[in-house]
Amino acid sequence: MQKKILIIGESCKDIFVYCSSNRLAPDIPVPVLNILYQTENPGMAKNVQRNVDKIFNHCDILTNDNWESITKTRYMHLDSNHMFIRVDSDHSKISKINLNDINFNYDLIAISDYNKGFLDEKDIEYICSKHQNVFLDTKKKINNWASKAKIIKINNYEYNQSKDFMSKELLNKTIRTNGPEGCFFQDEQYPVNKIQVKDSSGAGDTFFAGLIATYVKTNNIKESIKFANTCASKVVQEKGVTTI
Repeated sequence: MQKKILIIGESCKDIFVYCSSNRLAPDIPVPVLNILYQTENPGMAKNVQRNVDKIFNHCDILTNDNWESITKTRYMHLDSNHMFIRVDSDHSKISKINLNDINFNYDLIAISDYNKGFLDEKDIEYICSKHQNVFLDTKKKINNWASKAKIIKINNYEYNQSKDFMSKELLNKTIRTNGPEGCFFQDEQYPVNKIQVKDSSGAGDTFFAGLIATYVKTNNIKESIKFANTCASKVVQEKGVTTI
């Protein structure tokens, strides 16, 4: 029987507005942007989903229905890919999850929590208590409420925010990503090849997608981490938020 993944988390629309800029405004020293074109794609949890869909056919998502009206708009210099500014819409419009909507009949549940109001700590604790195979990627400070997650994936900044509150048990199940250094799991480093990074936006989503898609097929966390590293290394060599 084909295994299935459920992704739970809030989603948005990522917008990249690519510009040129040849001068500063005469009245204040800010760049004058000339808009050339823009791209759009599903973001946050839906970016995890669309990455998983590239390598694994059976993936569903439970997310906020209004995700297309929740936007992150980045104004980018076309040639250098420098970001001038990011403008976010009101994330308070994201409604809280209804736990009764969750179907637990999946082989793996992946929580992609951007801490925008869709899930609180008790929700995540409840989901983890109901399923033995929950992978968690969260922007929240981690404490005992995450103790029943199978694997926790956070970046180095998030790790430094949480490490003083995490038990040895939590630390032992945590994958810490750290850009050009690859990632760390159970005191072992998983390195990546040196590459030219154009845009790291969405790389964490891609890593998470590669991790869960491989693990649900292999049950091998080390092989899953290695593949996730490869996936993230590929997308950061492209502009914008791209998929595997």
